[in-house]
Amino acid sequence: MSLRTRLLILVIAAMLVPAILVGLRFMQNRTSEIDAALANLAASADDIASDLDEKIQGTAQLHYGLARARDLDTRDKAACSAFLSDVREEYPQFTGILTIDPDGRLFCDSLRTNRTLDLNDRGYFKEVKTLQGVVAVEPVFGRLTGLSVLQIAYPVRSETGALKFVLLASFNLNKFAEFHDKRLLAEKDILFVDANGTVLAAPKGGGWREPVGGSIAGSDLFRFAAAPDGEPFREVTDRDGHAQIWGVARNASIRKAGLYILVGRSKDGLVAAANRRLYEDMAILAVALLLLLAGLWILTTVSIGRQVGRLAVMAKRLGRGDLSARIPPPHPRGELGGLMTLLNGTAESLEQQRAAIADLSHKLSQSQKMEAMGQLTGGVAHDFNNLLTVILGNSEHLADRLAGNRELQRIAADIATAAERGSDLTRSLLAFARKQPLRPREVDIAEKILGMEQLLRRTLGEHIECNFTFAPGLWLASVDPGQLATAVLNLVLNARDAMPEGGKLTVEVRNSSLGQSDLDVNGEPRPGDYVMVAVTDTGSGMSSEVASRAFEPFFTTKEVGKGTGLGLSMVYGFAQQSGGLVQMHSEPGQGSVVRLYFPRLATPPSEDPPPPERTVTQAERETILLVEDDDMVRAYVENELKTLGYRVITASNGPAALELLHRSGEIQLLLTDVVMPGGMFGPELARQATALRPDLKVLFTSGYSQDPVKTPDGIAARILTKPFRRQDLAAMLRSALAAPPR
Repeated sequence: MSLRTRLLILVIAAMLVPAILVGLRFMQNRTSEIDAALANLAASADDIASDLDEKIQGTAQLHYGLARARDLDTRDKAACSAFLSDVREEYPQFTGILTIDPDGRLFCDSLRTNRTLDLNDRGYFKEVKTLQGVVAVEPVFGRLTGLSVLQIAYPVRSETGALKFVLLASFNLNKFAEFHDKRLLAEKDILFVDANGTVLAAPKGGGWREPVGGSIAGSDLFRFAAAPDGEPFREVTDRDGHAQIWGVARNASIRKAGLYILVGRSKDGLVAAANRRLYEDMAILAVALLLLLAGLWILTTVSIGRQVGRLAVMAKRLGRGDLSARIPPPHPRGELGGLMTLLNGTAESLEQQRAAIADLSHKLSQSQKMEAMGQLTGGVAHDFNNLLTVILGNSEHLADRLAGNRELQRIAADIATAAERGSDLTRSLLAFARKQPLRPREVDIAEKILGMEQLLRRTLGEHIECNFTFAPGLWLASVDPGQLATAVLNLVLNARDAMPEGGKLTVEVRNSSLGQSDLDVNGEPRPGDYVMVAVTDTGSGMSSEVASRAFEPFFTTKEVGKGTGLGLSMVYGFAQQSGGLVQMHSEPGQGSVVRLYFPRLATPPSEDPPPPERTVTQAERETILLVEDDDMVRAYVENELKTLGYRVITASNGPAALELLHRSGEIQLLLTDVVMPGGMFGPELARQATALRPDLKVLFTSGYSQDPVKTPDGIAARILTKPFRRQDLAAMLRSALAAPPR
């Protein structure tokens, strides 16, 4: 090791002793001065509150004396006002002194305004009517003066205890604050705020922005002031980035009156003296270091080699990817110690980033899993609906032909019932997969849920308390009202099952604007304006593992036979398909809240929906071109059409259907599946077919479609959802054929 290196180590060692001494002195002085200044803030606030409390007690004694004055026991309004005016001149701290009749109307006042005021709505008047021999206090803005005052009311009663009149003195809070501001030499800011966050007296300094009469409700400063048993002081940063320390008075009687007294001071001014001493110590340290440089240089050289070795070991471990590596304490002072701390901090930061990447990977995997499950369930539902169409239709045929055999007819009916239950299952799968056919319209969600109130209360039972909360000015949303009702009912049923011993359920509807930090259950941001529906329960809640799988289809924690596991997955799919999102928060033993967000409707509805069309089911020997890729479904539908009295031409795909349209004679209606192989789906076939035959009517059938069915412009096509009964097919055919020509 070179001599220069040893000398450098010696200098660093020489800094240790004076640096420690200076640091300890600075921290001790700075901490004690800050603590004293902070305590002084709270003490100043308490002194002001105590002074105000004394003023209230003095006013109560004044009221006690005035109550026995004969000049007030009169119905001569002018004489009464003149007497109070004389009294008020002796007590300039009051903006006015007045009397109020038991009916709440102003009788006389020291300002001699001769105004007629109804004070029944004032809180102090409501309170004082119930009191006996004590005052009621309330901070308000005076209606006669417009100034912020502390209203001190005293009930004057007859010997029988009946209320004769109320004495009211309006204590001037502005003058009171100005007096204490001068007493404190304007080194501190004084702020008076009422229980609603309205500023009654504002600081005189230039840094305060909210004027008298303004509101700080919702701010950190007001939450600190209103906290019943919070800390005595708090640091608050204003909109300009200036930090200020505030102390609040904890006087119980003043706070009970609805008045919060705060005393504040800028943080920079608070620590200015301590910082000045720091600069002095640094100058002394610099001189001391110059004197000790030669002697301490050698001692520093001895220790630096070991510290560099620790740094080298740390660097090697980090190079091998060991992010758990740390340089254990003690760390030396100076640059080497800072480098060790920096390396430890870097390793910790990298370890946190690795954990964050793993978390993001998990969220991405969850999102991809839900999407893959949606694709799988959508495909299964499509094929299943084709099978159910055949099963349901043939069960109807069997039931018709076995009318004479009650046992076999019952079996056919059981087959139809099972098929319909299968249809309900596929609808739930399609809801999760976001491929169910929706019929959205402009809906007032609160009105829709309000109409369900009785149903939901009966569903919950008497052992569960149910509350409905609707915010004012709710936006409209475009949703399927039937699916909305089903989704809310599913959430309420889940909440009921989570509260077998009873509890409380709240259904809330309000407007909500989400930002980039508001994530859905998949961890994705969906900023925008929404109408939120929240269902909150006080039930058993869920663990994080259960909550992460709650929206998967067929996942359930209920006993076998008591749940399909499709309720929440259907809710999730419905919200996603409606353009919204879902959020959920749940903790074991703390209940759960599920929030559905539906996009705000950009414009209000312009017209009422048209009335439903009247349809008939009797065929008139029209010719129908049936296009269906599934052989069994095509054969079943063909047979049904013929049974209904129609002439039928069949094709298995779009190109074959177009060839038939070129060659065949008169065809009144195209009945086509939406999703078909061969590259041509039902909508494209309808577009080309109507171009060939402008008078051709179109009816779609669908087990599901990857996207909502978009009919070509000018084609009033209808959609028949699989599986369907014969009567549904007949009604839709007649409705399509009866539609007016384009």
